[in-house]
Amino acid sequence: MSSFDLIVIGAGPGGYVCAFRAAQLGLKVALIDKRATLGGTCLNVGCIPSKALLHSSEQFVFAKGHAAAHGIKLGSVELDLPALLKKKNDVVAKLTAGVAQLAKARKITVVTGSAAFTAANTVAVTPASGAAQTLTAKNIVIATGSAPVELPFLKFNGTSVVSSDDAISFNAVPKKLVVVGGGAIGLELGSVWSRLGADVTVVEFLPKIVANYDDDIVRNFTRLLQKQGLKIEVNAKVTGYANGVLTAEREGKKLEFPADTVLVAVGRRPYTDGLGLDKAGVQLDEKKRIKVDAHLKTTAPGVWAIGDVVAGPMLAHKAEEDGVAVAEWIAGKAGHINWDLVPGIVYTDPEVAGVGLGEDAAKAKGIAVNVGRFNFAANGRAIAADATDGYVKIIADAKTDKILGAQILGRGAGELISEVVTHMEYGGSAEDLGRTIHAHPTMSEAVKEAGLAVSKSAIHAL
Repeated sequence: MSSFDLIVIGAGPGGYVCAFRAAQLGLKVALIDKRATLGGTCLNVGCIPSKALLHSSEQFVFAKGHAAAHGIKLGSVELDLPALLKKKNDVVAKLTAGVAQLAKARKITVVTGSAAFTAANTVAVTPASGAAQTLTAKNIVIATGSAPVELPFLKFNGTSVVSSDDAISFNAVPKKLVVVGGGAIGLELGSVWSRLGADVTVVEFLPKIVANYDDDIVRNFTRLLQKQGLKIEVNAKVTGYANGVLTAEREGKKLEFPADTVLVAVGRRPYTDGLGLDKAGVQLDEKKRIKVDAHLKTTAPGVWAIGDVVAGPMLAHKAEEDGVAVAEWIAGKAGHINWDLVPGIVYTDPEVAGVGLGEDAAKAKGIAVNVGRFNFAANGRAIAADATDGYVKIIADAKTDKILGAQILGRGAGELISEVVTHMEYGGSAEDLGRTIHAHPTMSEAVKEAGLAVSKSAIHAL
């Protein structure tokens, strides 16, 4: 039996970051994962490979449809899918190898296999082949992430009905791809394959796609995706798939969507399968998430849980912050997380990003707000970069001017949202944001102008 100060189960962004921070603080750490490569879903089959595909497919679209307008003559532009997938795989391999190198440098013991509790402070790790080994620790962190939700009438088969794990590695571009679910994952992967030549239809049960964003943002975002060729069907309840046709219902009327491939992207579920939580005394809540307190402690002494297995947005950066805080709490330090300021991003082109309260949510709660908007169409860098679609919205308290939230539709929105998060972290006002110097010409000037627009003081707009 090997003994440690901390065992982390799951080597995704939450798990490995927790392990790294704990090692920095002098703890003896073991990091367990069933994959041979570290990085979890995010690095292996999620965030990273999908972003590599998004970037490559954007280059393909630029070369085919926009290069000539910039004076770049390319001749015939053709897709080499194997090369594109190799590029994606190379990106994944580089990052997972980097995480392994960092773990080794921090003297973290990496154990490959499936972990299961045998007691609150003991786990058995069973490798793909060979004997199991037992590890014990004063503290154990569960960081096993999430898995795609499977619909009972649309079981994954890896070919015609697939999850996001499969949709990053199609060996041919689907002719007709139907995406079930209009959230970030479905729209991102739908965009990739649409750019590469697939006829893509997105079928969403709710009245709008990316339902957590304001109606005006979603309305404009939907229009831009449709302009790119994606078909968007909302208020549609999927009922089945047979003989190459996906069926759905809307207000009692039957809908049919031809599809040689169906991507089911209706969300993710906490992954706690086979962990033996009952043997540790770890309880779940009504949504099958692990119960934790305000410091991410479970119902079992010395057992903690972070990331997708607990309440909150299932986002890698949220999991990372959970992991750092837990490592610091275990080491007796003052860990900190502000769960109200976790930004969300849809990495299409244009991107959608948001943090805090949206305009619609604020009004629904009866909070009086002032809203500042600034269009990228009036931003010099955006005009030069063919990135004029979209705008920045800043939502501020009507009495105090404190920034309550922001939503951005536009190129690089995921990068731009970070400075709003920073201002919100210290309780900054829209005026603080508007009076912060921004370099010219940059897309970020639109954020500054939106801050000024809250008080109707935007310089480059009426």
